[in-house]
Amino acid sequence: MPDAVRPLRVAIVGSGPAGFYAADALLKNKTLPVEVDMFERLIAPFGLVRSGVAPDHQKIKRAAKAFERTASDPLFRLLGNVQVGVDVSVGELLELYDQVLLSVGSSGDRKLGIPGEALNGSHAATAFVGWYNGHPSFAHEEFDLSCQRAIVVGMGNVAMDVARLLVRRTSELAETDIAAHAHRALEASRVEEVVLLGRRGPAEAAFDLGELQDIAGLEGVDVRIEAAQLQPALDQLETLSAGDRRKVEFMAELAARPPKAGKVVRMEFLASPAELTGSGKPTELTGSGNKLSQVKIERNRLVERNGQQSAQGTGEYLELEAGLVFRSIGYAGVPLPGVPFDEKRGVIPNHEGRVVTASGETVRALYVAGWIKRGPSGVIGTNKPDSAQTAQHMLADAAADPARRGASREAIDGLLSQRGLKVTTYTDWEKVDRLELERGQNAGKLREKFLSNAEMLEALRE
Repeated sequence: MPDAVRPLRVAIVGSGPAGFYAADALLKNKTLPVEVDMFERLIAPFGLVRSGVAPDHQKIKRAAKAFERTASDPLFRLLGNVQVGVDVSVGELLELYDQVLLSVGSSGDRKLGIPGEALNGSHAATAFVGWYNGHPSFAHEEFDLSCQRAIVVGMGNVAMDVARLLVRRTSELAETDIAAHAHRALEASRVEEVVLLGRRGPAEAAFDLGELQDIAGLEGVDVRIEAAQLQPALDQLETLSAGDRRKVEFMAELAARPPKAGKVVRMEFLASPAELTGSGKPTELTGSGNKLSQVKIERNRLVERNGQQSAQGTGEYLELEAGLVFRSIGYAGVPLPGVPFDEKRGVIPNHEGRVVTASGETVRALYVAGWIKRGPSGVIGTNKPDSAQTAQHMLADAAADPARRGASREAIDGLLSQRGLKVTTYTDWEKVDRLELERGQNAGKLREKFLSNAEMLEALRE
């Protein structure tokens, strides 16, 4: 059989959960052999499992064990330290492979769009998460934690992670894989209160119940919620889903608890930031003025639009002093050169994973999976059925058009070598992985990460 001699050659761009789940589905299929080359701009794979999951949530990071099994397949290769769109184009990959799957996630963040957003002290939550996780793109960010109050805009799981890391005792993080620079900064932090702002009500909050339970269970931390803000949700408790009902009931339990001494996480519902203002005083950290000092917040009310509860401003405002604001209102996809992109939704337009143009025409042999396909939603496991759907369409398209056009692996290797790229393999990553674990063991912690590709390459050379 020709397919037994010539497998379907697939390039997957991005080594996060969506990419690995897609690779697993393709490699395990029983209809035709598939050869997978996975491209990753970093040397370390696994995407947000490595750099997005909080260091005190190690159980979630165990998802990488499944990816390690996929990587052991002899028909799988990791091509690390290669940035698609810079080092090699998507168009070139389409010439060298039978199919190309883009699973590049959503590496951007959404803006608040309010005055003062650019002040020192105003940050994206994604940058803070990358910073404490040692992601090369954010490892050298700086956060002035000398203020007493921080405000986190949003009530999703990322917002909860940020709030928890700001108030958790650093002794409880010391043995995790938190980046050393972040641990030192958090040890010196003077943040005593974190205010979470949700533009809608308690029933619409996006966080998982376990996230709030984690914060409420921290020693020396008090979660405060005004009972009056919960009452409308309690009045409609029977109309809520089981999950939302449990969240509202747990928040009611927290609201009924007497206040206790310690650090505070305060939840404010029906509240949106309207303006950030600064003191104009230079800071030691930035050496410049325009330091965030106050946040103007507008009270909202819920109105029904198209069958959903939406927030509408009331014109009533309050002001809170704060030295830090983290916007956690969603990730945003970033366009790739030469690939259709929906600017409004922040995704690559597609139909069940098959990329389409603005006019709805299918782009031959080009596919998407994960957040860049559906938007930043769900948890790590949500990507598995999403990627499986795309993989099924890829296999169906290959069966309907059995001619193999992709070049050999030597062709892409030659092209990357010609461009002077130092391409790393999964074996290289395994060496780096062992070195990070050894560094961590020597420091009395789980892992000490390298903070750049350059550091990893130097370690491999040594």
